[in-house]
Amino acid sequence: MARRPPIHQQRPEPLGRRALLLGTAAWCACAVGCSDGTKTPKATGSPAGSGTGRPITPAPTPVPSKGTGASLPSPIPWRPGPSEVTPAAKTAAVRLVEALGTWSAGQGDVRGAAARAAALGIPAASAAKLAAGAGPLTPSADEAVVHVIDAQYGGILSDSASVLVVCEQSTRTGGAVRSGGTTVDVRLSRTSKGWRVTSLHPADPGPAGPLGASAKAVLAQPLIELPPASAADVRSGKVHESVLRAMLRLAGDYRMSVSVVRSGHPLDVFGTDRPSDHPPGRAFDVWRIDGHPVVDPATSRGLITGFMRAAAATGSYNVGGPVQLSGGATANQFFSDATHHDHVHIGFRA
Repeated sequence: MARRPPIHQQRPEPLGRRALLLGTAAWCACAVGCSDGTKTPKATGSPAGSGTGRPITPAPTPVPSKGTGASLPSPIPWRPGPSEVTPAAKTAAVRLVEALGTWSAGQGDVRGAAARAAALGIPAASAAKLAAGAGPLTPSADEAVVHVIDAQYGGILSDSASVLVVCEQSTRTGGAVRSGGTTVDVRLSRTSKGWRVTSLHPADPGPAGPLGASAKAVLAQPLIELPPASAADVRSGKVHESVLRAMLRLAGDYRMSVSVVRSGHPLDVFGTDRPSDHPPGRAFDVWRIDGHPVVDPATSRGLITGFMRAAAATGSYNVGGPVQLSGGATANQFFSDATHHDHVHIGFRA
């Protein structure tokens, strides 16, 4: 395979405009039960994990918090791309995460979170249950703003879905502003009125552990973009060496935006009882390559297929994406389905 030009010689992708959302209440315009009218594939069970990509969202603009001198970014609503599979499911999942993880002074307790969920049209009892299970989305802080980096499928069936909402979160306590974030596996069911959130499963990377040379190199490599939960996964010391080495090898030719590594992903391949390679730290998903979202129809199929073949060359036995490739080392090395239309999955046996 011909070696691609170095990253710095490639023409950067222009960023699209995104309107700033200046109040959390505006997010309630799309209720969690909204319907998109699209036809969902009956089933998309896959040989391994899953994921999704999203158009590039600009970094939030800091705005001062009243009376503190501290700054929090303005909320920016995530929006589905032009070629999503069942965009209403993702929108329902994201709006709830945005609502639970963003609040102004005096609204940071569980009661406030439940009220924000209820404002989306969720029944009060369900809203209270979802707020209680929000975990790292509702840390102790005076104010908070969530920025969704990406929303990808953990699985999509005709009547149920898993949406992995990858986010950053800025919090203010007193005059101190801190950055954090998490990934939430949002489960949904499809009803006659649209998609309904049934449960939340936030990432739990665990504490930092002793790190080897590969993990340190991944954390230091600027061409490997890790969201908060994935970075914490690497720092935990529980990501397999095969994954770390593959990331470093791919970073020799590509700039990768990772969505999910270990935590925040379903334990089993969605809709099956087969264990996913993600929780043991033997897989990772990439939603953006060289600044181009996998889900974007304008992204070159050649870029995606080249990346998928490069991933297979690192030793991955299970490479999934929006394009079905042939010519793998084994009959099932490459796969494609609706779940993986928006990201590339790269899995390892050990």
